[in-house]
Amino acid sequence: MREPPAGRLRGRTAAMPGRIEDYGLIGDLQTAALVGRDGSIDWLCLPRFDSAACFAALLHDERAGRWLLAPAAGGTCTRRQYRGDSLVLETEWETPDGTVRVIDLMPIRGEAADVVRVVEGVSGRVAMRTELRLRFDYGHVPPWLRRQDGDLVAIAGPDAAWLRTPVPLEDSEGACTAEFEVGAGERVPFVLTHAPSYAARPRPVEADRALADTETFWADWIGRCDYTGRWPDAVRRSLLTLKALTYAPTGGIVAAPTTSLPEDLGGVRNWDYRYTWLRDATFTLQALLGTGYVREARAWRDWLLRAVAGDPADLRIMYTLDGARRIPEQELPWLDGYGGSAPVRIGNAAAGQFQLDVWGEVLDGLHLSREAGLSTIDDAWRLQRGLLDFLEGNWDRPDNGLWEVRGPRRHFVHSKVMAWAGVHSAVQAVERHGLDGPVDRWKALRAEIHTDVCTRGYDAARRTFTQSYGSPGLDAALLLIPRFGFLDWRDDRVVGTVEAVQRELTEDDLLLRYRTDADDGSVDGLPGREGTFLACSFWLVDALAGIGRPAEAERLFERLLGLRNDLGLLGEEYDTRAGRQVGNTPQAFSHVGLVNAARHLSGTPAAEESPDGPGG
Repeated sequence: MREPPAGRLRGRTAAMPGRIEDYGLIGDLQTAALVGRDGSIDWLCLPRFDSAACFAALLHDERAGRWLLAPAAGGTCTRRQYRGDSLVLETEWETPDGTVRVIDLMPIRGEAADVVRVVEGVSGRVAMRTELRLRFDYGHVPPWLRRQDGDLVAIAGPDAAWLRTPVPLEDSEGACTAEFEVGAGERVPFVLTHAPSYAARPRPVEADRALADTETFWADWIGRCDYTGRWPDAVRRSLLTLKALTYAPTGGIVAAPTTSLPEDLGGVRNWDYRYTWLRDATFTLQALLGTGYVREARAWRDWLLRAVAGDPADLRIMYTLDGARRIPEQELPWLDGYGGSAPVRIGNAAAGQFQLDVWGEVLDGLHLSREAGLSTIDDAWRLQRGLLDFLEGNWDRPDNGLWEVRGPRRHFVHSKVMAWAGVHSAVQAVERHGLDGPVDRWKALRAEIHTDVCTRGYDAARRTFTQSYGSPGLDAALLLIPRFGFLDWRDDRVVGTVEAVQRELTEDDLLLRYRTDADDGSVDGLPGREGTFLACSFWLVDALAGIGRPAEAERLFERLLGLRNDLGLLGEEYDTRAGRQVGNTPQAFSHVGLVNAARHLSGTPAAEESPDGPGG
């Protein structure tokens, strides 16, 4: 039976998605699924992170696709946890009739993408229900359902999926349903396998073998972590999350596996984060290299080199997971959006913006790789020379800034500081590593940018740098000035900036990126507000420690750890008024911030200051 597309169905009660922090993550290093506390997988894109979703209830309701597996009586789980340091999720319900556990995982990709769900009876005998509602193309295309050798087959255009289980299945209003019971000690497996509809059917994995292999993979991987600081559990879970957000075939790290989860509940600040941002380069490399993951850092560095190869003047701020540069943005009108937060967007028009800081971030990231002893690639220095040539002729242009504002271009202070950092890294490459380049000219350029920023971007009366030249507004990115060696942590201008940012941009001790109503609301060109930005709040932890206030830094860090959900996951932002996580989840930038802040507070420098002193 075919069901109309999700957005055309009105007039009946539908199950709405849970809170953003209600979701757990499972993944296979090529895509990821979000599993709710009610046992429903409400988001999954196949075959990779940025493919169209086949479960999109997260952005509408169950009519856009989901896979429910839970007690027939319904309700949220009693408890849930990851099995050790893994991405194997265990969800338990205590019911009047007994206790039941559902184990969810995605085995590391072999022949095809698989989602494995195993129901375990813990005590008593519990009535269970499953509802598999596949809806390809973000809830828009219901599949043709049929049987093949006892398995359910779902086909729609280029997509095919097979569900294998010993439980008898029924078709009901375009969904596949079943009701069954599970007693103590019994196990009931479900295996959903996806592949192109035009290819041969892949061999399904065996559930128990897949579970054992998946546990072994994650245990072996986290066993390489060499972090010895004071927050090992939080750091390991953040590293596992970063690994889960890595696209294994290329080494690219997706910013988040979701799109259009709102920064402003009910508002229009809804963006697609299923891509890889260059601005994350240095921070991600710091987190990976600083915890022993040299192999992953090298893969990320290599992705970076491949993605940015070509004309330095045509550098993009973000790329697809395989390094493609075109990411056209469009809206999906048949989806209502998370909690009515419309529009739902796929693609990201910010990919075409001019953001000056990315040239500096790429250069600094590649320099960090060289400093860490990653194997040298001859072409890398030639590429860097090209990026430097572009910076030399364009550093004084206004841009859209690292926050991708859709308002007028400005002379953002952070952008200029990152241009300085890019040139500074080139000077260090010549002086420390003997690479060839016009070092005297680069030193003069470095000094020119430094003077420009300190003259035009600093408000002496308020003792703070500002978001952009001539603006009274502030920006959380100003906290990064000393991390890249532009000024020393002890410089009075740095201390004044940290204090001003903390005073003017905090809500309930957490940090906004900037105030959306600053400069008469013209900063980003969008209506509404947004939550406090978690990565920026971790930057504040670093900054407070850097200026000599470690006890305050640690209190804030502990507060941020308390915002994680019960599985240790963080989204992009936290809405202090609603008391909820907002934005796409889980967010790589937030978890990178956690790892680096933990390293900093544990005594490992978050960044290296310039050996030449401020301004070089």
